[in-house]
Amino acid sequence: MTLPGVLDDQALRRYRDLLDAEEAAFDELEHAYEEGDRAHFEADLDAWRGTLARKLAFLMRIGIEVPTPASV
Repeated sequence: MTLPGVLDDQALRRYRDLLDAEEAAFDELEHAYEEGDRAHFEADLDAWRGTLARKLAFLMRIGIEVPTPASV
């Protein structure tokens, strides 16, 4: 069982999996951008946002708050 704000081995593994998924999704997004492929870029942007949302939701579930960036 993970205590709020505490990362155990299982939580670290899950977080690493989420980071890897986010990185892979971002790589696809980057390739679509570089190739000027708008249709793939839109789809890859949605996929990257989804992986980012899953990572942030996981952090919240285990009790780690991610501060909202200040507006400029």
